[in-house]
Amino acid sequence: MSAATPVLVTGAGGFIGSHLVERLVREGYRVRAFVHYNSSNNWHHVDRLPAEVRRELEVLPGDIADPFVVDRAVRGCELVFHLASLIAIPYSYAAPASYVSTNVVGTLHLMQACRTHGVRRVIHTSTSEVYGTARYEPIDEQHPLVGQSPYSASKIAADQLAESFHRSFELPVCVVRPFNTYGPRQSARAIIPTIVCQALAGQTVRLGNLDPVRDFTYVEDTVSGFLAAARSDGAVGETINLGCGSGVSVAELIERVGAILGRTLPVEREERRVRPERSEVMRLICDNRKAHSLIGWRPTVDLDAGLRRVVDYVSEHPGEYKPEVYNL
Repeated sequence: MSAATPVLVTGAGGFIGSHLVERLVREGYRVRAFVHYNSSNNWHHVDRLPAEVRRELEVLPGDIADPFVVDRAVRGCELVFHLASLIAIPYSYAAPASYVSTNVVGTLHLMQACRTHGVRRVIHTSTSEVYGTARYEPIDEQHPLVGQSPYSASKIAADQLAESFHRSFELPVCVVRPFNTYGPRQSARAIIPTIVCQALAGQTVRLGNLDPVRDFTYVEDTVSGFLAAARSDGAVGETINLGCGSGVSVAELIERVGAILGRTLPVEREERRVRPERSEVMRLICDNRKAHSLIGWRPTVDLDAGLRRVVDYVSEHPGEYKPEVYNL
């Protein structure tokens, strides 16, 4: 795919989506940004992009679960990045049907529209949560898929739909499977900004389980992985993990953020933030060898450098964060 290729990004208003949109515009692509419609016409993180980026965007509000607006969004695009998804795991316990509607039915509509309009490449976004707690480490793409939450179950179904359209209809799909992405603009629903915004507010850091281990990838690296997959013919029909290959516990994250701030952070465990026992995913560490060999991707930003950037961003944008609301 060359610059000036017409591109659709679903979920453009989200954390990763907004960074991907900005990168695509700066590299010269013609970008249509599909954002979730709301009555206040808020474009979410697209509204926070630099003015010179927003000017180059075609923004299309809609709902990924609506096949008509999805068809309109895909029409005329050669490359599609599918990121639209409900992602908050705790909310999936309360509203599982919403996750099926958005993540599964929405993906079906998108794949059908891409097939109808002859899209040349589809990059479908998965998640490391589909693996469940690791049966072996590091986790490669052959690891069994385990739905330990309604969210992860919906993503497994969406992944299988995307793969089925490649096998059944030769739709040129690649599934990219990011491990835990973090960086500027991520909401306080996620663990790193949860810790940072509470720490900067001088509060006790209140979290659920401190033991889970995750593999954290800076958002710029994740975006580079998306683009590498889109540009590699060898990626078609493949599932590719994107992660750093090393794990950090929640407790260690707190220590690292405290070291950046130059103080020890007081911590309090809140039972209401703990997942149901059989739903908690304890360890996710990526085997990224396939990404390196197949699409030439490696992460470049180490965790401490990335955490400093998050601390700086949250410090500079206090209005975007409510420290009393965390891990939602």
